[in-house]
Amino acid sequence: MQTPYELILGWRYTRAGRATRRNGFISFISGVSMLGIALGVAALIIVLSVMNGFQKEVRDRMLGVLSHIEVFEPGGQAIPNLADTLARIERHPEVVGAAPFVGAQALIARGEDMKGALVRGIDPALEPKVTDLAAQLADTVLPRLVPGEFGVILGGELARSLGVIAGDSVTLIAPSGQVTPAGVVPRIRQMTVVGTFDSGHYEYDSALALLHQEDAARIFRVEGPTGVRVKIKDLHAAR
Repeated sequence: MQTPYELILGWRYTRAGRATRRNGFISFISGVSMLGIALGVAALIIVLSVMNGFQKEVRDRMLGVLSHIEVFEPGGQAIPNLADTLARIERHPEVVGAAPFVGAQALIARGEDMKGALVRGIDPALEPKVTDLAAQLADTVLPRLVPGEFGVILGGELARSLGVIAGDSVTLIAPSGQVTPAGVVPRIRQMTVVGTFDSGHYEYDSALALLHQEDAARIFRVEGPTGVRVKIKDLHAAR
């Protein structure tokens, strides 16, 4: 079997200088070159592995809170025929689960502290089908969201910044107010903190508040859910 030319050439210059001192410097250069190439390749592999791992971790944490798809009614109004919309979505072969929701923004206050929050009105029975976070909370705090009791589940960072724990009261201030003879008055509602969650993603832990969808519809004065959250089998294979 004939030895490849590249192997012969590499072996020759790598061992140069072992027989004579005259070529010792060539052997030293060869060794340093191989060491440099090895370190460079190792650094590249390590950086790529760290970046891929970081990307996967961030993506998984975000998708633990967010759904793969959100379907809205044009104009941001309540979906007129929710049952038919859910049935049509769930009939798709790629859909794993679907859940209605009410999405809005509001202020949450406790004493003199006030924080902006992304308010999400959910159905505690259906939400675990579309997000991992809700699936983790399905047997703990989600059942505490009872329609008419105006309970709220706060992100861990949001609760800590307001200094509240389960059982405390907070004030939810809706941005669209009521028109009165004295002007526009914001709608204010006392809410009871029934639990907290930690998703591992600061953006959501510091700004997300979960309500029952019926309570959210009453506060924000909509006729029903304003959208449907959908989970599919493979996010990256979706068209």
